[in-house]
Parts: sequence; structure tokens; C-alpha cells
Amino acid sequence: MSIEFTKRISGKLLKRGVNSVRIKDSAREDAAKAITADDVRQLIKSGSVYATPKKRNISLRGKQRNEKKAKGRMRGPGRKRGTYKARVGKTYQKRVRAQRRVLKELKANKTITNEQFKRFYLLVKGGAFGSKAQLLNSIMNSGVQIENEHFEKLKHM
Repeated sequence: MSIEFTKRISGKLLKRGVNSVRIKDSAREDAAKAITADDVRQLIKSGSVYATPKKRNISLRGKQRNEKKAKGRMRGPGRKRGTYKARVGKTYQKRVRAQRRVLKELKANKTITNEQFKRFYLLVKGGAFGSKAQLLNSIMNSGVQIENEHFEKLKHM
């Protein structure tokens, strides 16, 4: 097609602007012949087309701060905002929702009765199971038969 086409596509592939894309003089013919994005990818892979490094204007104080952080400094209790749970994430919420999905699936397939569903639902609410696998093992230990392929599907839900 044209060198402009190659520059535009390589800019998209490299996630950079068109003006930061460079083409080596020895590869100008190949760049002009490139028709598809795959052709441009090959040119990038071979190193014929590349992007200039991003400019980074940073103050001296910012550099010193980054060096200290790289060493592990500036990460003490004075820097922290929020409780431990707020910083770590919503693990309880994710776990409970996943376990409730499993229970709903088992109830919909009539694998467990309403009474069993209610009992296990309350156990899940109380945090009795650490994972879906523990929940399924507990259900199976209570006498419920789950086929292997259905068991695997539930584990990966």
C-alpha cells in the first residue's frame, strides 16, 4: 500500500502515535509493500519498524522517591489508607456469591431438595466453607450423589 499505511497500522499495534513510529531505511520497500496488519506485524517482529521510546519528564525528587520505593522504603503504616480488608479486596463476597451460584444450580437440577438447599445456604452465609470445592464435598458427604461431569462443571462455574 504505502508507508503511511504501515505507520498507521504499526502505531495501533505498538500503541503509540504515528509520529513516534520509525522505519529503517533498508526496510522502506518492504514497508511500502505491506498490505495487511500481519505484514506490518512481521516488520515489527524483525525490527524493521519500531517506536521511539516514550519521553519521561520526571523531577529529581520524583526519581529519588521511585528509587526509595524500589528498595522497599515508603511503604510503612503511615502511608496506608483504609483497613486491611479494604486494601486486600472483597474475598468473602466473591466466595459467597460463587457458592450460592453452585447451590442454585444444584437446586435447579433437582440434585438437592429445598430443605438441603436452605441448610447449606445458611452454612454458606455463616462462612462455613472456604471454597466451592469444600461446599461440594460437604454436600456429597451428606449423601447427595453428583455425577463426575456435573461435579467438574460446578467446580469451574
